[in-house]
Amino acid sequence: MKALLFVTVLFAAACSGGSDQDGAASTVESTAAISTSESTSDTTPETAPATTVPDTVPATVPDTTAAPRPPATVDDLLALGRPIVLAHAAGEDEFPHSTPYGYAQSVAAGVDMLDLDVQLTGDGVLIVQHDGDVDRTTEGTGDVASMTYEQVAALDNAYWFTAECVCRDQPDSAYLYRGIRTGAVAPPAGATADDFAIPRFRDIVERWPDMPLNIEIKGEGAAAVEAARLLAAELTELDRLDAAVVTSFDDTVVTAFGEFAPTVELTPGLALSTAWVLDGTPLPDGMRILQLPPEYEGLEVLTPEVVSASHDAGYVIWVWPNDRVWENAAGYEQLLDMGMDGLNINFPGLGVAAVQDWIAGS
Repeated sequence: MKALLFVTVLFAAACSGGSDQDGAASTVESTAAISTSESTSDTTPETAPATTVPDTVPATVPDTTAAPRPPATVDDLLALGRPIVLAHAAGEDEFPHSTPYGYAQSVAAGVDMLDLDVQLTGDGVLIVQHDGDVDRTTEGTGDVASMTYEQVAALDNAYWFTAECVCRDQPDSAYLYRGIRTGAVAPPAGATADDFAIPRFRDIVERWPDMPLNIEIKGEGAAAVEAARLLAAELTELDRLDAAVVTSFDDTVVTAFGEFAPTVELTPGLALSTAWVLDGTPLPDGMRILQLPPEYEGLEVLTPEVVSASHDAGYVIWVWPNDRVWENAAGYEQLLDMGMDGLNINFPGLGVAAVQDWIAGS
């Protein structure tokens, strides 16, 4: 019963989509293990300060070409000696999910790493996209696997984005970026219509060639393995093998990717995360990064025992908050106090400031 409860809850966590229509839950991006503790989580913030969101669209897109660059490799990141900040899906609560515009704003905010989900279109193009369909974020409908890249790229990936949620029940004025992709609305200075599209993976890497990449391969089975093969090929071609961390919900996909690109940093999927958190089974040789949520439906993941054991084993923990209650300065500070080595978060600027404040106060 213990194992069944664990797998059921974890499967639901890993497979769910992004923020729900009430804006209460953030996108579940990384496979993680869930503790079987049934007590109320001690890690949940006692209060939930109001989330900081922009009132208006930023007037310009910062020129990130001259900005100080973060370390270029995963080893460099892990050697920093401080917690890092990852732009979770381009900062999906602050900017439209996985858009070049969101990544540009995140880089300008000073994040250390970009976080991306990848999958294949029906004609075999590797794109940055979380959901298996285009319905939630765009004006279109349909499965990515049944669409060509041209069809996917034409859509407005900011269509349903508001400062409070990705949802369909808001007044027209709430949709801050709607219409920029299609030319109905002028983009902010420095941006283009293409900055609000669903991008190709290589579009993001080529635009920010020095940014480390945290990549989740979506899906399972043959399609996910093919995506893994193409991802390995593109990382090789783009000379970013040493700057990438790759994971998947399905450990067999992680294993397949490792065979295609043996030198790339891997993080565990469901089975390996489960074995570590529940039974203390060490990760395979070479794996040193855990990507975990604080809790799921009252079941605590990041217990003091798990955090301590992970650090004692030499693992670092990059947390992805799966409830918007954490997505604010107070929540980020609490996660840092819990010993998190990385914040994979939805408000990149707040996260960068939180790490700076935390270091100053240490």
